[in-house]
Amino acid sequence: MNRPLNPLGTYYAYLRKSRADRDAEAHGEGETLLRHEKILEGLSSKLGITISKFYREIVSGETIQDRPVVQELLQDISNGKCDGVLVVEVERLARGDTSDQGTIAKYFKFSDTLIITPLKIFDPTDEYDEEYFEFGLFMSRREYKTINRRIQRGRIASVQEGKWIASTAPYGYERIKIPGNKGYTLQIIPEQAEIVRLVFHLYLYGEKQPDGSSKRLGRFLICKKLDAMGIKPAVSEKWSVSTIKDMLQNPVYIGKVCWGKDIEKKVITNGTTKKIRIKNPDFQMYDGLHPAIIPNDIFSKAQELAHSKPAAPITSNKILKNPLSGIIKCGKCGSLLTRAVSNTKDNYYNLRCPNRDCDNVSAPLYLIEQKLLEALQDWLEGYELEWEKEGHTFNESVIKENSLHNYEKELQLAKGQQERTYDLLEQGIYTPDVFQSRLKTISDKIQAITTEISNLQRSIEEEQKIAYALNTFIPRFRHILDVYFHTDSILAKNEMLKSILDHAEYTKEERNRKFSRDNANFKLTIYPKLPKH
Repeated sequence: MNRPLNPLGTYYAYLRKSRADRDAEAHGEGETLLRHEKILEGLSSKLGITISKFYREIVSGETIQDRPVVQELLQDISNGKCDGVLVVEVERLARGDTSDQGTIAKYFKFSDTLIITPLKIFDPTDEYDEEYFEFGLFMSRREYKTINRRIQRGRIASVQEGKWIASTAPYGYERIKIPGNKGYTLQIIPEQAEIVRLVFHLYLYGEKQPDGSSKRLGRFLICKKLDAMGIKPAVSEKWSVSTIKDMLQNPVYIGKVCWGKDIEKKVITNGTTKKIRIKNPDFQMYDGLHPAIIPNDIFSKAQELAHSKPAAPITSNKILKNPLSGIIKCGKCGSLLTRAVSNTKDNYYNLRCPNRDCDNVSAPLYLIEQKLLEALQDWLEGYELEWEKEGHTFNESVIKENSLHNYEKELQLAKGQQERTYDLLEQGIYTPDVFQSRLKTISDKIQAITTEISNLQRSIEEEQKIAYALNTFIPRFRHILDVYFHTDSILAKNEMLKSILDHAEYTKEERNRKFSRDNANFKLTIYPKLPKH
């Protein structure tokens, strides 16, 4: 870098902890950001420049999206008024994937902003410095992946040994250091453990009623009871249904530790990479070092009850009398509408919201049923028209699946080439320049193949969806609508509707005037079960 520093220019400093820094702090080596701040202040004094603003990244994030302070820094240098940014090492700026590294490099290059470290000053407009900077970020990413793999292996080994690796303990336990050994385990908190046992008891067996019988409580009623008893959860003021659900399904209470219950997955939404967590049904479970709170048989019964499908609400004589049972929801409060006799001398049946605090107005059952079938018929006609407009006359799935298979083989070959490129660099056979050129060629190829695979997968899924819709879903849907009013079985009608309809929402604001009972002045929104393949 031959460009001289402007002593009157504007300079920023960026501070961020690495994983190694946090580990060192845990062993008493002092606060990292404060130490780095002194290093950069000493560097600025030596260079005869002044730092006008410090950017301190407190959160730990792999991507730019997860690091708000670096986003602020990039925004502030984008106007081209910053002469340079001081960091203890270039790796502090970006250790994410190649797209993030490219973003960082572009911001500094386009804004003509120097990167100043104790070892070197990088001029992003200088071709040699640019390559040196990008190569440093690449090697940093490789080091990050190696460290991450090592940490993950250590965490898996700890779980297999029965240790508790999470930073917080579940309700009923406290996290303690294992005496004479590395790692942590759990210790029972007796008062909280009694609450855990109470939750399982209420869920399975209920509480006694004045007449001596027992009434089993659902998750919502358990929350209300615990709140009424003045019992608080670990981190909030009131209990929630999700907290009770997690408690009832957590194997930690039978002395187990788990690995991989939740899987972190990256998705691209509107051009932005996001991380989502999804449940993994095939997670690994091991015997924990901690004691159990709940016996195995009690826990198993709770799982069976939680996964059992609730039956349709029926009357005491076991005969279903409402064809819309479990289907129509209140559009105001979400409660399922219930069947009730009207308070008129005609004694016809209404559907009404059972919530006393809800002002949704009731309507005749037969009228709601009629309008529901009409709405389903209208929806089906529109759905059929939608497919006809597409003009699908043949199925190319077999050809596309063969192409997909070929592209997947090409992708594996390209990834193998990429790995060999890394090996050749590390062995010294490739120079940095040759490596960069070779890597770019292979990366472009992988990107192109990945795009083709993604397009083919979407196309195949669409073909399968079309075939299912035209050959199975639409005919079955039409048949149900045709035969619905030709059967006298209420149960059969209810089952037919549930097979094609997830639910419908009902809202009515005004009562009908006298002699206008058949005026359908209500809103009915339907949610059909769309075809899945």
